[in-house]
Amino acid sequence: MPRIALIHALSHSVDPINQAMASDWPEATRMNLLDDSLSADLAASGRGLDETMNRRFRDLADYAVGTGADAILFTCSAFGPCIEAVARHYAPMPVLKPNEAMVADAAGAPGPIGLIATFGPTLTSMPPEFPASATLQCALAEGALDALNRGDAETHDRLIAEQAGRLQAAGCKTIALAQFSMARARGLCEEATGLRVLTTVGSAVAELKRRLAAAGG
Repeated sequence: MPRIALIHALSHSVDPINQAMASDWPEATRMNLLDDSLSADLAASGRGLDETMNRRFRDLADYAVGTGADAILFTCSAFGPCIEAVARHYAPMPVLKPNEAMVADAAGAPGPIGLIATFGPTLTSMPPEFPASATLQCALAEGALDALNRGDAETHDRLIAEQAGRLQAAGCKTIALAQFSMARARGLCEEATGLRVLTTVGSAVAELKRRLAAAGG
């Protein structure tokens, strides 16, 4: 059985990816690492993704590999260059950024693509990850993340589904949910739109399975 390391910077990411793994890849063994100081330290330092932050990500990966991990999935989208450095160091072991598998899936899906986020800066940082040929319409589910933070998951999901419906009405043919914490709203978005709804967690699990199978793992 493959052992998959799931490395998190936000507690909201833990449940969605573990639920997806349990549903879509139950035979895999999971191990979770959470350092919830990463985002706060990044914001407080003012230094950006410097060598100190690269070292911290390498340390997390070293620990995961030391436990016998066959692949690593980072669930924190704000640290792309640090994750890329880990991937280079441990190649050819699969090391995935949280968004890369969904971006690939969305690029091959019918467009325009409606990209929804609950965290405003994501709609600045994530669109450049898509190929230039992709047509995106972006929407912020304003208030959804605050609702989730106070434990109101129902409102969180409803606000995301409302944006999905708006994007469908505007002509989008595929909906993409930008953050791991949003995966729980997938079913409601599908009901609201009748469209295929991509999630970072679902795409990431499928891509890890594909890479390990290709490597004979």
